[in-house]
Amino acid sequence: MTATTAPSVDMGLSVEKMEKVAFILKTTAHPTRIAIVQLLAANDSLSVSDISERLNVEQSLLSHHLTGMKLKGILSSTRDGKNIYYALKMREVIDVIQCLAACTFL
Repeated sequence: MTATTAPSVDMGLSVEKMEKVAFILKTTAHPTRIAIVQLLAANDSLSVSDISERLNVEQSLLSHHLTGMKLKGILSSTRDGKNIYYALKMREVIDVIQCLAACTFL
């Protein structure tokens, strides 16, 4: 069966919802980013050093992921002296990751 003859399956997703889910998946498509989301979902906010320590990831690599996720609107940040604290801004990310975690094939 070719892609053009495959039966159509309606999953009840609007175009807007498909675009938002695709955006979330693209933005979080890395194990470190998913771990960051899980960590921030369980905590109001954490400093870069706290996240680095808990995930056992070098701060330079972690900062790259955090900055990208902040620029895309997934995270927010606040500065307190020398420390930058990150928080989950787009809470829908949790729902998408929980849906993936519930998949039986994973």
